[in-house]
Parts: sequence; structure tokens; C-alpha cells
Amino acid sequence: MQVSDASSRILGSLLEARTGQQLTMSRRWRIETALAALLRERGIATLDELITILVMGREPSLTNQVIEALLNNETYFFRDRTPFDLLAAHALPTLAKRHAASRRIRIWSAGCSTGQEAYSLAMLFAENALAWHGWTIDILATDVSTSAIDRARSGAYTQFEVQRGLGIKQMIRWFEECEDGWRAVEALRKPVRFQVHNLLEKPPQPGDFDIVLCRNVLLYLSAEKRTLAFERLSSAMAPNGWLMLGAGETVIGQTRKLAADPKARGLYRLVDAPVAGVQNTAKRAARGA
Repeated sequence: MQVSDASSRILGSLLEARTGQQLTMSRRWRIETALAALLRERGIATLDELITILVMGREPSLTNQVIEALLNNETYFFRDRTPFDLLAAHALPTLAKRHAASRRIRIWSAGCSTGQEAYSLAMLFAENALAWHGWTIDILATDVSTSAIDRARSGAYTQFEVQRGLGIKQMIRWFEECEDGWRAVEALRKPVRFQVHNLLEKPPQPGDFDIVLCRNVLLYLSAEKRTLAFERLSSAMAPNGWLMLGAGETVIGQTRKLAADPKARGLYRLVDAPVAGVQNTAKRAARGA
């Protein structure tokens, strides 16, 4: 099955219109592999036939399936481990002091894919349970892919998936064997909520999140959409919160609202954080957070 330029353009336009993500040249090689199973399942002989059906617009469910197949759901536990170590060593101790009265921390994992990032965050707290006893840890994990969210919510992973990024002790401690492989234990699933959400839409809880993670998603957005994404991410952050991006992503030249944290390279803060922090404290106190 050879993918023509015309077919790539049509699929790319469809993907960007629905999700904001571009079908970049580096991702076009995946088209054949990504759609092969769907074509077999639906009895569609060629990619051209699929394109014809999509253009006619008579099968919206097929359109959704194509988009789901084209999305890149690559992820694994503690991906690029260093940023998670940075959160544990810098951000979380600071938040523990800052929210000692409310004893509540809110985190948003945007573009969470099949959930490994969210459960990695939950593990940071679970592995230091004594220090976080009595705290409410609220981790909201979102993705534009319905199928990815369904998988994430189940907490079930194959042997291969659960071994990626986890040591044997972590795997045995935080996962239990199930019919399809391994499932995250209740202690990991309890603080995490999963929700279908497009990063380019209004954030779920504006101004509320102490930590926002959006890793390896912005790479697939056009410059215009990336600007909008940073607008959404910054509006979701609590004034003294942090943003974590992927290893190949940066705020430099992308937005004026965020800047690198000089005390924690790899994390980003709102430019007006010190002033806004007073406002946010009052805001949380008013609603009893």
C-alpha cells in the first residue's frame, strides 16, 4: 500500500482539523502501518478507497477511527527520567511547604496518551507515602484520543509496556498480574482521573494546577497552534506553578508568558509568578481549597 502525496495531504488536513496536530514528514512513514489493521477490519482494499469514503463523509465513525490510528501514542513510564527526578527534588518539596495548610496538590498531565505518565506521577507520591499522608493529590490526565484514554483508565498494560521505564521492584510493587498482563494497583489509580480533552481547547481547571506536564505534543503542532497551546497551558497553571515540556521542546521564541525556572532547569514558570501568587492564594482560600 503506497501512500501518495494527495492521500497524505487529505489525511494530514483531516488530522489537523480534528486535533490540531500536523502529519509531519517524520510521521508520514507511519501511515501504512497505522491504517493497515483498520483497512483489513473494514474490508477496504486500498488507501485510495479509504480516502474516497472519508471525503464523501458518510461514515463519521470511520473518520474517527482513522484519526485515532494516526495519532502517535508513544509513551512509557518515567519517560526521560531526569524531569521526574527534578519534580521530586525541587517542585514537590516546594509545594509541600507552600500548601502545608491546604494539604492539596493539583497536577495536569496534558496529552497523557495511554496513561504511563500519569501513573509515573502517582508513583512519585506513593513511594513517599509517609511524607504525603493526609494530602489530597489530584492528578488529571487528558488526551484527545478516546481509545488512549480508555486504555489509560483501565490501568492495564502488557508485559512489554510495564517493563519500559520501570525496575523489577517497582513493577512488582505497583502492578498486579491480570488477564491481559499487569494492572496498576489501587494506590496508583486512586489519585488519577482521566478525561478526553483537546489541548487547544479551554483548560479543564483554569489557574488551578500546581504542575502541568505537556510532553512531546507541541512538536506536532504548527507554529500558530503551538502559540495557542502555550496560551492554554499558561492559563491552566497556578501563578506559582511549573510547566514541564518534552526533551526537545522549549518556550524560547514560542511565548512571552513563560520562562525557564533558574533554580530548576527543565521546568518553566509564569513570567509574572511572584505577583500573581498573592492573587492565587486568596483565590484558593476563598473557595476553601
